[in-house]
Amino acid sequence: MNKQISKIAIFALLLLAALIAATTYWQAWAAPSLAAKQDNSIQRVAQFEIKRGLIYASDGRTVLAANVKKKEGGQTLFFRRYPTGPLVSHVVGYSTQGRSRAGLERSQNAYLTASNANLGTIWSKLGEQLKGETITGNNLILNIKTGAQRIAQAALKGSCGAAVALNPKTGAVYVMASSPSYNPNLIESNKGYSSILKAPSACPGSSSALLNRATQGLYPPGSTFKTVTAAAALDDHVFSPSSSFYDPGYCIEYGQKVSNALNPDQTAESYGHVSFLQAYQHSINAVFCNIGKALGAKRVIDKAKQFGFYSRPPIELPSDEVAASGEFDFARHGLFDDASRMDPGRLAFGQDKLLVTPLQMALVAAGVANGGTIMTPHLVKEVRAANGSLVTRVKPQAWKKAMTPKTAAVLNQFMQAVVTGGTGTSAAIPGIKVAGKTGTAETGQNHVYDAWFIFFAPADNPQVAGAVLLEHQLNGFGGSVAAPIAKQIMQAILPGASKH
Repeated sequence: MNKQISKIAIFALLLLAALIAATTYWQAWAAPSLAAKQDNSIQRVAQFEIKRGLIYASDGRTVLAANVKKKEGGQTLFFRRYPTGPLVSHVVGYSTQGRSRAGLERSQNAYLTASNANLGTIWSKLGEQLKGETITGNNLILNIKTGAQRIAQAALKGSCGAAVALNPKTGAVYVMASSPSYNPNLIESNKGYSSILKAPSACPGSSSALLNRATQGLYPPGSTFKTVTAAAALDDHVFSPSSSFYDPGYCIEYGQKVSNALNPDQTAESYGHVSFLQAYQHSINAVFCNIGKALGAKRVIDKAKQFGFYSRPPIELPSDEVAASGEFDFARHGLFDDASRMDPGRLAFGQDKLLVTPLQMALVAAGVANGGTIMTPHLVKEVRAANGSLVTRVKPQAWKKAMTPKTAAVLNQFMQAVVTGGTGTSAAIPGIKVAGKTGTAETGQNHVYDAWFIFFAPADNPQVAGAVLLEHQLNGFGGSVAAPIAKQIMQAILPGASKH
């Protein structure tokens, strides 16, 4: 009899364990995948019964995403409100009944709805369910600095473009601005949504305000890409910092002249005998065209891949909101890396069929600033439970080894020279060593350019690196249009810089 009772007891315990395991699985580990199925209408309605976690800026006080409680059909539901409106809309995204989710609201949904597989979250959620209480999600604290973000958005206003700024040593993203922005509070309204979808007149042929131009926009990088070319030339020992060149104002590529940029009087520049530093400092296309021919397209593309080109930067946004950079096949609407189909001379100074995102070019600058290592960019600083306890903190991680420390040190000096006496003097901040590189990319329209500036500072101990892009600027060169915006962003981030 005792043996039978023991068997029954063991069987009952096994059933109980199976029940606990199944409940835990469906309530915790399986919940994120269920939540990700945005066509699951039952799941979608159920999630509005959850009090979503809040999203904060880096100060831990400024609320970027909050909740509004409403009673509907005897149920208590929670809907999103975005107190800062368009300020960080491309980063935060939106969570709505009718239009689903975007941005961090989508990619971090598991944390925000307490569906993540963290033991503390699991027990807290099970406790709330057993007590019949409202499930409360975890809070996100971002690295975004609202002061600098506001300055970037204001500087971009009226133009289409983007700005990214991050800590090159940790990868923490301080600024991610995209213009035009949109107000996520209007997404549910048909009229509001229609106005957001309307393509802005400032950038003909481009997508609506929903496009995050910082991570999805693809543009020719122009001369900012000379940083990658120079890294390839130095790392592969094809040229050295002491190499010298002769510039007649053009180079010959496939039997045709490739000229330098124009002076204000519309005459092609010619520099004669120059050093490697001077060629970079004054952004001499002809010199870099010849460097590209000497390297060959494959060497340049291989180096670009070491910087992260042809890969989506592993930032926390949904994968379809982050684009990879590289040579673009317009017929097939995708990237290609077949060097035999590339023009090495034009590729070397950022033209040919090369398209990049502002985030990727910010990572190029960060790679130089951080001694050749590119850190994984991250928007989220930490995740905390509703009671304030730490769920997880994002730790800095290396992503790419772009170049040797020796090459990075040389490029650091090159980029400082651009700001002290080259094409990027508009980015100079008194008392602070600033490094940068301008870019003025052809768009196919006469005198209409995509204007770029990549940067980091202080050059001797970098705390911020980034990129600024302005689309379709009439006679707008990177040094005169984009560099001043980069200066404002650096001043907003660096302690004491605004006082200089």
